[in-house]
Amino acid sequence: MVIEVEEEMRIRYGKPTTRHNGACALRQVLRWLWQYHGAPKLDEQVKHFAQGRPRNVCVSDAEKSVVMNSAPPHIRLWILLCSDLALRSGTAVEMSGEHYDPVARTLTFKTKCDESLSLPVTKEIAEMFETCDLDASDSFVRQLWRRDHTAQRKKSKITTGGRLSLNRVFRKLLVELKITRKLRPHDFRRTTAVAMLNATGDIREVQALLGHKNLQSTFWYLDHEMRQVKRTTLELIKQPAWRKETAAA
Repeated sequence: MVIEVEEEMRIRYGKPTTRHNGACALRQVLRWLWQYHGAPKLDEQVKHFAQGRPRNVCVSDAEKSVVMNSAPPHIRLWILLCSDLALRSGTAVEMSGEHYDPVARTLTFKTKCDESLSLPVTKEIAEMFETCDLDASDSFVRQLWRRDHTAQRKKSKITTGGRLSLNRVFRKLLVELKITRKLRPHDFRRTTAVAMLNATGDIREVQALLGHKNLQSTFWYLDHEMRQVKRTTLELIKQPAWRKETAAA
């Protein structure tokens, strides 16, 4: 039966990370059945799948500049939220007046892990928010899309309704700009996280920006940016004097 489950995982879930996580979950279930219900110990028979490498694409300054200069307002705001505030693309779409404090200029919302996170809003984003209705139930991105879509319909005399599909518009924009790399809005979030690590050298500050509950998630984001250990650092921490100073502190 274990072999059949493994084969099903291999066929249905081709991505390395999915296979790895599925195999881990299967081992945990089998271990639980063995420990508490007297089932045969089969967890060691589950194949160990290598975990996939994280996506490590960052957006260059030139690519960002071209996209931001050509994007319609709703796409521009969406990308700014992913870039300036390092929001998840799905979270950025949901930001509305209920999340925004115009006096403090902060966005407060729940992360994917249901943790409360508050971030200061940059000047450019605040200016775009000010053009929206803070009392409306629609998100800021949707308000800008609706405004632009209505204007286009009047201009072209099109009467059929449209549907907000940010990813489709974003991919079309990349094609029009002749950007051949397969960029995703999430890559802007990663680019900001990497820039913060390079600027501060503080992984905890990056964790706070990304709203990660688990530090391991932050390491996964920045896996390709981890710096090499310096030989001089290793030699320093071997010194007895350094150890005494650290213990005293």
